[in-house]
Amino acid sequence: MPGKCFLSSVTTIQSLASPIAACDLIVSMEPAEISPRPVIGAIVAASGLAVSFLLWLLYVHHASADFVGRWMFLPALNALLNGLCALALCVGLYFIKHHNREAHRTSMLLAFVFSSAFLLSYVVNHALHGDTIFPGHGLVRTLYLSLLTSHVILSIVALPMVLTTFFLSLTGRFAMHRRIARLTFPIWLYVSISGVVVFVFLKAYAY
Repeated sequence: MPGKCFLSSVTTIQSLASPIAACDLIVSMEPAEISPRPVIGAIVAASGLAVSFLLWLLYVHHASADFVGRWMFLPALNALLNGLCALALCVGLYFIKHHNREAHRTSMLLAFVFSSAFLLSYVVNHALHGDTIFPGHGLVRTLYLSLLTSHVILSIVALPMVLTTFFLSLTGRFAMHRRIARLTFPIWLYVSISGVVVFVFLKAYAY
């Protein structure tokens, strides 16, 4: 009996020492996949801080008179970047509908770059010139304010959704990415297009 027990122990040790068993042991010791919830929570918190800064910039900050009449190309640049973003989004949708994932990813990254450049230009424009008051009256003013309100509200919603959608894609969580992208895409597209329309209104009545 002692000899059999000894042989059984040796066999067990040899099986554990085999490469396959060692790999299984390593895999079992690997930490579980990190939950996306803390990252998404951080995205929402950062987005809240960014929105708070933009609201302060729009309604509290007073632009210096030194920049009156200077850098007046910024609103047109903002509209151009919004238009390019909308175009990249539509191209990205076309590619994913045709199962071209690489081209889709490139298009969406371009859309993100255009939106990021717009946000930077937008901040600089409002820091230098402040908010632009729409001088129109009647129906035109109602249409403009309705459009502007929807644009602002949905842009606040879009920021954390866009970042979350990219995070899910870049970390390989494609099922979750597809679910939230169905909501993110139309909101992001509307914000981009409505940004161009807001500029057209201001170009016709204010600039």
